[in-house]
Order: sequence, then structure tokens, then C-alpha cells
Amino acid sequence: MTGPLLQTKLHLPRGRHGLVARPRLIERLTRGSGSVLTLVSAPAGFGKTTLLTEWIAADGRPAGWLSLDRRDNDPTTFWTYVITALRMVAPQVGAAALALLESPRTPVEDVLATLLNDLSTVPDDVVLVLDDYHVIDAHEVHESMGFLLEHLPPQLHIVIAGRADPALPLARMRVRGELVEVRAVDLRFTPDEAAAYLTGVMGLALTAHDVSTLEGRTEGWIAALQLAALSMQGRDDVAGFIAGFAGDDRYIVDYLAEEVLARQPDHLHRFLLQTSALERLSGPLCDAVTGQDGGHGVLAALERANLFLVPLDHRRRWYRYHHLFADVLRAHLQGEQPDSVHELHLRASSWYEQNGERSEAIRHAMAGEDFERAADLVELAIPATLQGRRETTLRRWLEALPEALVQHRPVLSNGFAGSLMSTGEIEGVEAHLLDAERWLDTTTAGQGSDAPSAGMVVVDDQAARRLPGAIAVHRAGQALLVGDPAATRTHARRALDLVDEDDHVARGAADALLGLACWTSGDLVAAHRWYTDAMASLGKAGYLSDVIGCAVVLADIRIAQGRLREAMSTYERGLQVSTEQAGPVLRGVADMHVGMSALLRERDDLESAMRHLSTSRDLGEHVGLPRNRYRWRVAMAGVRESEGDLGSALDLLDEAERLYVSDFHPDVRPVPALRARLWIAQGRLGEALDWARAQGLSVEDDLSYLREFEHITLARALLARYESEGAERSHDEAVRLLGRLLRAAEDGDRTGSVIEITVLQALALGMRGDVPAALAPLERALMLAEPEGHVRILVDEGPPMAVLLRAAAKRRIAPNHVRRLLTASGATQDRTTPGQVVIEPLSERELDVLRLLATDLGGPDIARRLIVSLNTVRTHTRNIYAKLGVNNRRAAVHRAEELELLVRTRHR
Repeated sequence: MTGPLLQTKLHLPRGRHGLVARPRLIERLTRGSGSVLTLVSAPAGFGKTTLLTEWIAADGRPAGWLSLDRRDNDPTTFWTYVITALRMVAPQVGAAALALLESPRTPVEDVLATLLNDLSTVPDDVVLVLDDYHVIDAHEVHESMGFLLEHLPPQLHIVIAGRADPALPLARMRVRGELVEVRAVDLRFTPDEAAAYLTGVMGLALTAHDVSTLEGRTEGWIAALQLAALSMQGRDDVAGFIAGFAGDDRYIVDYLAEEVLARQPDHLHRFLLQTSALERLSGPLCDAVTGQDGGHGVLAALERANLFLVPLDHRRRWYRYHHLFADVLRAHLQGEQPDSVHELHLRASSWYEQNGERSEAIRHAMAGEDFERAADLVELAIPATLQGRRETTLRRWLEALPEALVQHRPVLSNGFAGSLMSTGEIEGVEAHLLDAERWLDTTTAGQGSDAPSAGMVVVDDQAARRLPGAIAVHRAGQALLVGDPAATRTHARRALDLVDEDDHVARGAADALLGLACWTSGDLVAAHRWYTDAMASLGKAGYLSDVIGCAVVLADIRIAQGRLREAMSTYERGLQVSTEQAGPVLRGVADMHVGMSALLRERDDLESAMRHLSTSRDLGEHVGLPRNRYRWRVAMAGVRESEGDLGSALDLLDEAERLYVSDFHPDVRPVPALRARLWIAQGRLGEALDWARAQGLSVEDDLSYLREFEHITLARALLARYESEGAERSHDEAVRLLGRLLRAAEDGDRTGSVIEITVLQALALGMRGDVPAALAPLERALMLAEPEGHVRILVDEGPPMAVLLRAAAKRRIAPNHVRRLLTASGATQDRTTPGQVVIEPLSERELDVLRLLATDLGGPDIARRLIVSLNTVRTHTRNIYAKLGVNNRRAAVHRAEELELLVRTRHR
């Protein structure tokens, strides 16, 4: 976040002397502290903060405190303060989460998952109080707060205090017994408490009837009683005052505030009104706003007089007015000195700017409606705001400025476009880029007052000089978001021509966009070259986490090219970059281990693959890129598939789909296509074909790299239909489609696809019984696979591939690699003889499951038919696969037919 944290927001308010004891409420809070959330919800003036301060002092547990304000609607700002408040009482938590907040485009759930993991290790109970939560209206903050509450460890108890119920799942929490509520009806002073306050604390000589009248008229509203007590001090006719005391809450406060204000000396009355424009008060700030000296002494006097002043730190440097009192003061200021309001805010803005608090300076400039000044400040704040990844705050500032004003400021227009694209939004980007670009057009300069430069406003000269390159980068990103890689290349190349040689960040961004455009178009050679340049530029700029992010992309490209060894070297270099740096683990390290796991799985080293996935998980998702959670589950699904546990693999893919994060990177292996492949392996052909129809896939489609994986999956489905139904047309369509796909993959140097396509061509010929013809494409696949160590891409095809591999072994085709593949598939011996015994006899229940696997029933239906749980069915299925030496449902049924097990099962 931009600017320092306001430490005063994190201080527990100081307890006051002479408070009315409220044991009934203290007991209620203590009794409810074993729940997930305590909600203290009531209008202003009901003593919420005072009660919580008293309870914390009595409770004795470590308690973090955060006083919220409107600026905390920015998610990054909100969670930075929350984590810092927790660290005040539990220093061992939150460091990694704070570091992750500084990472670009990191999902808030990743930050919270890291924080929750830390909190789960805290040995003692901790309380976190979020005061004045009613100022939060940002949906993103409420949503992430709900996530925190849903996964809260038992050591942490959250207390939320505010004037209105928060937008959180309160109803669900009530049903679960996770919510304790303290509301206005609970907070109101009872008659005894009102008497203790009025006569004991305030020292008023009141009769029981007087106390009862006041308590009845105010209905126990503490602020009203306090104002009434202040008004009665020194008054002779107390009974008459009480008798005339009437009205609803708003009028009561106005009336009593008038009484209090009217009794103050003129200088103090004026001080109260003028400083009510401030949310926080300090001596120097008050001096700047009022134009008088001695502000610190006045604040000390107000505190001693108990005049609704709340200290914000233990050194008495910062204060705030009681919110209710501040509201009343501002109303009187507007009524008595309306012309001074804007000036007061502008004085505050100047003071904050001079003291380095630019965000506060902007807020007061906005409140003072000096939008020109606010725009100047926003423009100067853009670099630090973007560096702190506070695009949401920047966007909020820009949206608050008059549109016409922004249009004359090209730096702001360009910044506005970038803030929109940072969240994936396209609407409005074009208009803002056009506003910025028109000031760069000098063709009409000198032709009169209508020349573009006549009305242009710039305060950040360096940013203005870099505008042409910055706009070109944004144009490239915009084009990529709308799916126009050709335009992306055009704008990115223009950006490279425009940016300075030493502007490594901008050059790295342009290079990366060029790489992404080439990758999206299937030109992997060019994509790798551009991304290598981007990685070098970002390294020079010191953006090491982005260097690791580039490594992930470079490895993905090498994998698509079938060059597994270079991909592994890329991951290893990425890890080396991270280990050479002191300090916390760099973002992206977890992705290195996920990528290495996928490569090791392809080499059939499942043990090492699992070890890297475990390392990635242990490091924590906070050291992963935004897509890491999705990629981790896809990699784990691959391991489970290789182990024959297709049910677990499908579950992991479902999780991956939910966690998928869309960005500029092309989605060349979409999760739905991966799921369709598992359905085919399970024999759930109908679902796979439904997927293909829903995606609009056909054998006549124009081919593109973005859909290559899906079209190969379609070919698999068509071959499976031929195998199960004998549909000749499906076989012919699959063969024709594979031929077209092969030519496209060869042209694009996508050897990974070439290997898979030739494997499928071999299987298609094998299905027709033409094993000699099948060996030609298989030999090509083997020649490409062996140097790079490809194993699972062949072995996972099951028994039909084992038949072809045994034939290849007889022909001495790639003998060493074929031997390795046969060993990996467990098919070193010819096991096609009907009636041959299995590795281990199947149990009676496993035979029951096997019979149902040969039908169209899904896992849940099989479980219902056998009256067992789905997990039990999955366990039996895994055992069947292991005993038959196969790794999928289709192969199990095929193998069972060879061994005549299904015949025996039917006659049981």
C-alpha cells in the first residue's frame, strides 16, 4: 500500500476512569468468545467501543485492535491493517501474508490462506477487534472477510463493532451457533446503570424520579445521557431542564449539542467547529487548519473536560472526536460557517502533503472540491500507488474526479486505462487511451487555440515523457485481452521503439506481451525468444519474482515443443535464482516445484513427482503465482491418473476448475478437456461427447493452437466411440482429424503434440488390426520420445499400446526405450492369452464392481447399486486396476474380457 500505516488506528483505546460497571455484558462477551464471531451492532452513542475496551482489559487475552475508516475499503489497505493488528499481539504470524499483498494480482484468498496457516500454529487464544466496521462497503472486503470467518482456526476470535450489520453470512453463522450478538437493546443503560452514571460518575444531585425520567426519555441511550449530564452541570433548574427534555434521537442530540456548544468560550466553540472537518486531530494539524497556535494544549483541555475526545495513542499526540459528536459539530459548522468548509479541507490537504501523507492530502482536496489540486496529487501518487499494487485505490480516486478534468490530463487518462485493465476490464479502456493519445498528436500544434497542447495539464514531467511508450504497452495489453494477437505484436513493437533503453520494466513488459502474442498464435519459437528477452530485462530491473514467472512460461513453451530436458533446466535455473536471494522466499518458487513434478510424472518417476508437489504445498500458496493453486491440482491429478485413481483425479480437476485464474496467458490445456479425457478412460463416452458438442468442436473446424488440445481430445472420443460401438465413420473422422492436426503441429514445432498425435494414429490403426501399419507412426513417436524421456504419454494408453509395444520390441524399434515403456506399463510379458491368471485373484466384491464397470453406470450409481459408499467403490476400483495391471476403466474391462472374468462374473 502507498504511504505509512497510521499506527493510531492500531492502538487499543485507553480505558476511562469512572466507568459504569457492566458485568452482565462483560460476562456475555466472555461466554461468547468461544464462538467464531462476536457482533456488537448498535447506532452511534451506545458505548460499543467503551464496552469492548473494558472487556479486553478484564479478559486478559492478547487482543489486536483496528479502528477502521473509509480509506480501508481498498482490499490491500484493509488486509494490511488487519494483519498488522494481529502481528501486534502475535508477531510470529502474517509476515508472509504481508509480503504476498505486495505481489501483483495475487488473489486475496491466497493471502488469507497463508495468514490462516500461520494462525493455526499460534499456541494461545487471540482476539481481533474490528471497530467501526460500518464504514466498509466494498464487496471485495466483505467477500474476503467471509472467507476468513469460514476458515478461522479455533485460536482466533473475531469481534466486529459497528453501527449497522455487516454484509457477512450472519444467518448461516447463527444457525451453526458460531455467532454471538450484542445489540442496542443490550447496550442501553438499565435504570440502575443510568443512576450510577448520572449520580455517581457525573456527580449530579438527582432524585430517583429525575433519573427515571431521563432514562425513560433517552431509552438508555448512553450518548444522550452523557450530553444531558454535561448540560445539567452547573445548572440551577435541573428539574425544569429534565421536565422539558423531549424529542427523538436526532433532535435530542442536536438540542444537547447546542446546549453544550453554547456554553463553551468563543475560541473553544470556534476550534471545535473548524477541527470537525478532520477525522484525526493533532496539535500541528489543528494549528494549520484553524490558523491559530496552541492546538495541542486545546486538545489536552478538551480531553480533561471529557468533551467527546478519544485519544488514539498513548502519547496523546493524536485524537479523534466521538463520531456522534463529530457529526453534530459538522452540522453546526455547515450551518454557521458554510463558506469556510472548503477552505478548512484545503488547509488540511496542504498540511498532509507537506508531511508526506499524500493519500490524506488527496482525500481532503476532494472534500474541499479543489479537483484541480486533487488531480495534481493523484498524478504524482500514481507511481507509488502502482508499485504498492493499489490499483483499486487509484481507480477510486480517478472515478471521483470530474471526467472533463481527467480528459485534459494524459497521465491520468493513461493511468485510468491501466487501472481498469489490471482487473481484466475492457469497457472504458479505449476511451481513456484515446484521451491520452490525443495530447500526443502534434500535427495541429500552432494552429490556434484548438491545438491539443493548449489545454493539456501535466504535473509529472517524467511520466509525460514516457507516455508514448506507456500507452503503446497498454494498447498491446488491451489487444491481447480482446483476442487480437496481431495487434498486440504491433503495439508491443512500437512500445519497444518508444521506451528508453534503460527502462527495463517497460521493455520487459513489451517483450512479454510479444511473447504472449506469439504463444497464443502457436509460434513457440518466437514466443520463447521474446520471453527470454523479457526475463533478462526484468532481471536487470530487479523484479526477481517476475523473472521466476517468466521461467514458468518458458518451461511451458519447451514442454509444448517436447523438449522436456530444457524445461527441467529452466525450472532448475528459476529455483537457483530464488535460493541466491536473502530474505523471504520469492513468489513463484512453489510453481517451480509444481512444474518439475509434472515433468517427473511424465518420466514415470511418480515418487519424485509427489515429493516436489509436497514441497510446493509445504512452502505455502503465498509463494506461488496466482495460477499456482490451479496448476498444483492439475499436476496432482496427473499423478493420480498414472496411479490408476481416476476418481481422485477427477475430483482434483473439479477443484482446479474452480480455482482457475484467467490472465493474459493462453489456456492451451483447458481443464474441461482434461476432464473429458478422464471420462473417456473411465468409459463415460457419452459425457465426453457431450463436452465436445458443448464446445462446438467438429472434425471440420479450422485448426488453431489455442484449440489443438481440445481437437486431439475430440479425436480420442471418436476413436473410443469406434472401439465401443464399431462406428466406422467415427474412426474415419478421427483419422482425418489427426492427419490435419499432425501437419499443423509439425509446422508450429510443437513436438509434444506430434508425439501424442502419432501415438493416436498408431492406436487407430491397431484398432483395425493392422499392427504392421501401426508401427510406422509408433516408431516416429518413439524416436521423438526417447531422447527427452517421454513415458506416460505412451504408457497411459494401456493394454492396446502394450500390444503395439510388444510388436515394436520384436521389430527392434527403439529397443531400450520400448523395454522401459513395457516395464512401466507392467506389460513385459504377453498377457493376451484368454484365461491367463491375474497378478492376484479378485475378491468377490471386486468381481461385483468389475461387472458394473463394464456397464455405463457412473461411480455414484455403482455405489448405490452395491449399497456402499463412493469411496468404497473407488478403493475396490483401485485394487482391480492394480490386480489387472491396468490404469483406467476401459483398459480394466478390456483386460477382464481377455481373461474371461466377466463371463465368470455373469455366471456367479
